[in-house]
Amino acid sequence: MSSYRRAYLPGGIYFFTVVTFNRVPVFTDEHRVEILRQAFRKVMATRPFEIDAMVILPDHLHCIWRMLEGDADYSSRWREIKKAVSRQISATTNARNERMVWQRRFWEHAIRDEEDWRRHMDYIHYNPVKHGLASRPGEWAWSSFGNAVRKEWYEKSWGASESTILAGMERE
Repeated sequence: MSSYRRAYLPGGIYFFTVVTFNRVPVFTDEHRVEILRQAFRKVMATRPFEIDAMVILPDHLHCIWRMLEGDADYSSRWREIKKAVSRQISATTNARNERMVWQRRFWEHAIRDEEDWRRHMDYIHYNPVKHGLASRPGEWAWSSFGNAVRKEWYEKSWGASESTILAGMERE
């Protein structure tokens, strides 16, 4: 077992990568993506947090969450989101009674400053292009890029070519 220690910072901002079990392409249609969205809404209704950015790809997702002041418990939120999605997508369980939809763990990174936040925002929004699913961020339907453009965080044409800010960033 690894000795990895998660960073729990009350009121913190976090980047997450969550991957499907064996990278099976689970989120390939609007119905499955809507199941995930409903799970987020359900959890957010009882355990609030804000989402700055998100992209849903067939076999993984990335997002940035802002935890509320004094709250650092993102792990239980992920557990509930993953459980809610798994119950609707697969009835099959393994010997540990787990539904084989998600990898057991997820990757988190505590955002340190504005530059770190910007780099991770760029990474999230460019990810569909990186994986060959779109030719520019605005073409990918399951992304917060359109919201970010409306907030004037990006120009609509951003990402037509790979930004140098993404060079060397690997988060999967």
